[in-house]
Amino acid sequence: MIQKFSFDKLDLEGSFLIKPFVAYDERGYFIKDYSKEVFEENGIYHDLKEVFYTNSHKGVIRAIHFQRVNEQPKLVRCVSGKIYDVIVDLRKDSPTFGEWRGNYLSQDNKNELYVPKNFGHGYLVIEPSIVSYKCAEKFYGEYDDGIIWNDPDIGIDWPLDLVDKKIILSEKDKNLQCFKEFRGGI
Repeated sequence: MIQKFSFDKLDLEGSFLIKPFVAYDERGYFIKDYSKEVFEENGIYHDLKEVFYTNSHKGVIRAIHFQRVNEQPKLVRCVSGKIYDVIVDLRKDSPTFGEWRGNYLSQDNKNELYVPKNFGHGYLVIEPSIVSYKCAEKFYGEYDDGIIWNDPDIGIDWPLDLVDKKIILSEKDKNLQCFKEFRGGI
């Protein structure tokens, strides 16, 4: 059986939920989660610069991260395990500025999320997971930034019951700015 690429536009402009190409047979499956040509045919111009992987325990929250300068569009896929992946529109001139959307990404559904530049991105790890980030811009530590995971103005509805409300945060993520600070309102 073969599953071809499919691209579902999300209602935050520029973001997509993508089903990759998967070929199944008696051995298992072969997956292609990125093709410059296929992506461009679907209106996504993602010039791959770097690839990262995270390995996280159940209950980890990776807060709403972004790069202030040289923004990083990302193609995110959960290679192993299951996560609740969240994007936040941080384009100050956008009609959906400050809105968020969440999607489950897992080894089973093989879905991936295209996160355009000027979006924040984070996730809750529901099962021990390995997540890949295929970035269209280099990572610059000096421009690394974020918004606290439980910001009341954004109001993300994290499915914390799936991790028995036991979360793990890095020191960095515990001390991120709030959305009001990001928008310049404090």
